[in-house]
Amino acid sequence: MGRCRTILSWAVGLCLLLGTTACGGSSILTGLAGSADYTYRTASTDGIGKIYLGREIAQVMGHRGAYWLERPSRSMQERPEAAIAALELPSDATVADIGAGTGYISFRLAAEVPDGKVLAVDVQPQMIDLLEQSKAEGRINNVETVLGAADDPRLPPDSVDLALMVDAYHEFEFPREMMSGIVNALTPQGRVVLAEYRAENPLILIKGLHKMSQTQVKREMQAVGLSWVKTDERLPQQHLMFFEKR
Repeated sequence: MGRCRTILSWAVGLCLLLGTTACGGSSILTGLAGSADYTYRTASTDGIGKIYLGREIAQVMGHRGAYWLERPSRSMQERPEAAIAALELPSDATVADIGAGTGYISFRLAAEVPDGKVLAVDVQPQMIDLLEQSKAEGRINNVETVLGAADDPRLPPDSVDLALMVDAYHEFEFPREMMSGIVNALTPQGRVVLAEYRAENPLILIKGLHKMSQTQVKREMQAVGLSWVKTDERLPQQHLMFFEKR
């Protein structure tokens, strides 16, 4: 896999240098990527130049931007307590917070499942370190950190009652592979919930690639075998979209 990525990165760089026309247009390198789901083009300002089902994947907010996840205004902008209340979690649920970052959502979820646990998944070791530090300081016993890979959440099969992604999914480098791993980790009645800023609303002042429309989210979830259940619109700026296995 590592060798394939190295070849792919070299080839994409060469084609960006020469221009996409020289390498067969926007559909370049789908074979090297290992999946016909992805195509490539010159990256936009906030994207990585990788296209999935018509959407350019956004750049990842790295650990150096962790302060943004803990900004004082976030509670008012996103109303995390309202989002968590909408999940209607039983106290013994196992919840995976995918793209957990600093644990802003994970630790709030932990309070809702005192008899269960939260699997805080992130692909950045630095974020896992921040999570572990906060977990120790807060003496929180029902949060487990998981260092995922870009194409694998590294969750056991049939282990998760609900997988939650808050402002994270649009940054997944390998969305199909990650979601396939998440679906595999769900229990038979397991659910997937995404919170994404509404792309349909131009007045929401978030960069375009860091917002998603309901139509696009539904398309991408359907591609991995999930069915839309409902969209909860109680949040000020985000869709809260619920899915289940078909």
